[in-house]
Amino acid sequence: MRAVVQRVSRARVSVEGVTEGEIGKGLLVFLGVEKEDCERDICYLADKIAGLRIFEDESGRMNLSLLDVGGELLIVSQFTLYGDCRKGKRPSYDRAASPQAANEIYESFVGYCRRYPVKLETGKFQAHMEVDICNDGPVTIMLDSRKEF
Repeated sequence: MRAVVQRVSRARVSVEGVTEGEIGKGLLVFLGVEKEDCERDICYLADKIAGLRIFEDESGRMNLSLLDVGGELLIVSQFTLYGDCRKGKRPSYDRAASPQAANEIYESFVGYCRRYPVKLETGKFQAHMEVDICNDGPVTIMLDSRKEF
């Protein structure tokens, strides 16, 4: 499972002009699901994201987590995180989970994240979405549950 995590001052995801999810200060998470992902990947990545110390403390140092600052969370599915461009110029998505399997894992991930005492919003799985982001910093972190990077 892979995630691109962006610290935002606000973010919104829309489908056909209708807002699906919108947050203020917090984290926007683009989530990609691999064929082999399971409960272990869900728990690892969700806990890692919730605990990331990428918000500034009173000294201006990135030392606080989403939970520490009472931030909000927007989770958007993005299978293209498994696009492999090492050969040629057209990405291969061989490692990405099938839509049905990915949706099950995505929904489990969202359900697991609902344990945290934060506002949580999502996009719409397998839809063409428009994402408006006001990246704060900018701060962008890439995570992989198999620690490939």
